[in-house]
Amino acid sequence: MAENTKLQAEVRTKFGKGAARKIRAASKIPAVIYGHGTDPLHVSLPGHETMLLVRQANAIVELDIDGTEQLVLVKDVQRDPVRQIIEHIDLVVLRRGEKVTVSVPVVVQGESFSGTIHVQEESSLSLLVLATAIPEHIVVDVEGLEDGTQIRASEITLPEGAELETDGDAIVVSIVTPRGTADDDAADAASAEAGAESGASSDSE
Repeated sequence: MAENTKLQAEVRTKFGKGAARKIRAASKIPAVIYGHGTDPLHVSLPGHETMLLVRQANAIVELDIDGTEQLVLVKDVQRDPVRQIIEHIDLVVLRRGEKVTVSVPVVVQGESFSGTIHVQEESSLSLLVLATAIPEHIVVDVEGLEDGTQIRASEITLPEGAELETDGDAIVVSIVTPRGTADDDAADAASAEAGAESGASSDSE
């Protein structure tokens, strides 16, 4: 996990689409902080630094809110579907030492047995981990694995202290031998038919 990033947050008292547009026009991003029974706190965050930060899944941020530090987890990032600019961010209050359930990306590495390919059935795993020790990704090694091999969630090595929340029987990666395309199949059939006709012609001579 990357080191916590500190951001300066400003408490905001004006809400609604108009207020949010003004915040974004000032190169800032509206956000809300909630969790642990606290009342939602609406803040604005520095635009550029925040955009760089949320590229990482499950980013943890140390906010400075009017001189008070608050550890938070980036829970949801809402983007404009066309321009892809960040419109709003949801942040969850964290307590050091607590565990949280997060979705962690799965990364496949290695080359399966010659002539086969891997099919990734699950792009992420749900894990219960320490809030301050969230892994950036989970690695699944397929080096040398043969056709028909299936790797289930329960078979994947997790970071120390992490607990699997995803169904252990869920297939994460499968190793298969790719089939030919429809054009390839048609060509094979035509070739076989031509061969059969050639053989029949030779027999008749």
